[in-house]
Amino acid sequence: QAQLVQSGGGLVQPGGSLRLACTASGRPLEYFAIGWFRQAPGKEREGVLCINSKDGIPYYADSVKGRFTISRDNAKNTVYLQMNSLKPEDTGVYYCASALPVSGYGCLDQYSDWGQGTQVIVSS
Repeated sequence: QAQLVQSGGGLVQPGGSLRLACTASGRPLEYFAIGWFRQAPGKEREGVLCINSKDGIPYYADSVKGRFTISRDNAKNTVYLQMNSLKPEDTGVYYCASALPVSGYGCLDQYSDWGQGTQVIVSS
């Protein structure tokens, strides 16, 4: 089992950028499924960007394609969500999650270990 600790988040103006970090202990994230999810006020949690296995093809929600990317620092066992051109509708609580690797494409239902969440507010 992984323990995930998130950092980053905060207040940013529309059009700005923000990077969220997710650092794991107990699991080498390089070899496991990684997902970023968010829950906007009044909405259900949605998958934002997920990769289901090492060298898998990342899935991007349509709403973030071209704006959000994932990267990692294996030495730090940390994955990052780089968010660019932020919009007010990106506001919400963002969570990272990990799971055993699986085949398939998309944000699937196998996530078992979750970060604590971090608030992102996009507003003037």
